[in-house]
Amino acid sequence: MRSLERRLQLGLGVSLVVLLGLLWWASALAVRQLTEHFVLSRLEHDAEQLLAAFAATHRASANTGPRLGRIPAVYQKVYSGHYYAVRLPDGAIERSRSLWDRELPMPGLATGERRVLHAPGPEDQRLLILAAGYAREADGRAEPLVVTVAEDLTPVDAEIARFQWVLAGLMLLTVALLLAVQQLILRRSFRRLEPVRRDIRRLADGAVATLGEDVPSEVLPLVQELNRLLGLLSGRLERSRHALGNLAHALKAPLSLLTQGLDAANPSLDRGRLKTQTERIRALLERELGRARLAGVGQAGQLFVPGRDIRDLIDALQHMHAARHLDVRLDDQTHSPVYLDREDMLELLGNLLDNACKWAERRIRVTAREESGGLQVSVEDDGPGVSDDLIGQLTQRGVRADENVSGHGLGLAIAKDIVKLYGGTIGFSCALSLGGLRVDVLLPRGSPGERPLP
Repeated sequence: MRSLERRLQLGLGVSLVVLLGLLWWASALAVRQLTEHFVLSRLEHDAEQLLAAFAATHRASANTGPRLGRIPAVYQKVYSGHYYAVRLPDGAIERSRSLWDRELPMPGLATGERRVLHAPGPEDQRLLILAAGYAREADGRAEPLVVTVAEDLTPVDAEIARFQWVLAGLMLLTVALLLAVQQLILRRSFRRLEPVRRDIRRLADGAVATLGEDVPSEVLPLVQELNRLLGLLSGRLERSRHALGNLAHALKAPLSLLTQGLDAANPSLDRGRLKTQTERIRALLERELGRARLAGVGQAGQLFVPGRDIRDLIDALQHMHAARHLDVRLDDQTHSPVYLDREDMLELLGNLLDNACKWAERRIRVTAREESGGLQVSVEDDGPGVSDDLIGQLTQRGVRADENVSGHGLGLAIAKDIVKLYGGTIGFSCALSLGGLRVDVLLPRGSPGERPLP
């Protein structure tokens, strides 16, 4: 079931049916118990009347019986639903006329003992029976009597059943009304999501770059996360365009030389020069492919784990520069994932480490640590370093290490773009311990609930 409205309605409907069903069962049970308690109080009153009727008789006989004038008339009508039976001290049993030829259960009870029973009666009646032991004064001594009084609960059961059906109908009507009200509320609430749908359409048409965040608080985190991913994708697209521009610029000069040499059709063509330009083109293409491999294949939004991901980068670079036998070491002082996009971080550090591997003599040191301002990563090498005049130009587009043998520049402009995208800083200096170039990057560190939005 994909519809949230139907799922909520089903959940509410099932909850209401279960809750109201329990309420219906509990109310019916309570009504039945209250009714039986009321009937028992009436039976106790009738038992006391019967006891008073037999109090004046020392010994009842089958012909005389008690003084019927003191017995309620309902006990005289055959199968009226009201019955009594009295066990006298001599063991004889006096029964109401309403019993006719039927009998009531007569448990043996001591004086003061009381028992409540349910038993079938005449004409399939359901009887509630009260049996109690009493004592009467006769000739100065107490004689035991057992009085049993019963009443038919069939009319009461019919009324309770009618009450249950009416209550069930009211409860079903209540469920239907609540579901209708919930549907109305949900549809009015979902209308507040209409601006999001309109923004997504405008985003697809290119009219806007991000989604509006004037939405209900329940979906605001989703919209913010979509905007974050849109920012990541936009930044990557811009960097890809810049990378293609850089590659085109780098290929332009050697291709022009090749074209001029081929157009001249000179027998004394400098084949060595043409070969050099061809090798330069191949080297540029290999370097760009290497950077693509360093960027990895992680999904957008995946967390960056410095200790794991930087080590993977180092392994890949050592494989790419295996012939040089570089000593690349990592000093990881972080203790938890960083809420920065993994693919962006791999591209950033991949460019820095690739430049370090290109210009290092033998050793490279990478340090990652957590600072109060965020994550700081330092990359040092023992290469020739750069002059003070070129440090300020390293991140400018068009300044390339391939064209300036004394400096580092290829890929640093991309690194600067990524750092800027995250609101961080990047600095260049001389590596005091190794003697080459040192690059320091500081990136703000996000949190699980609030990731930095590029």
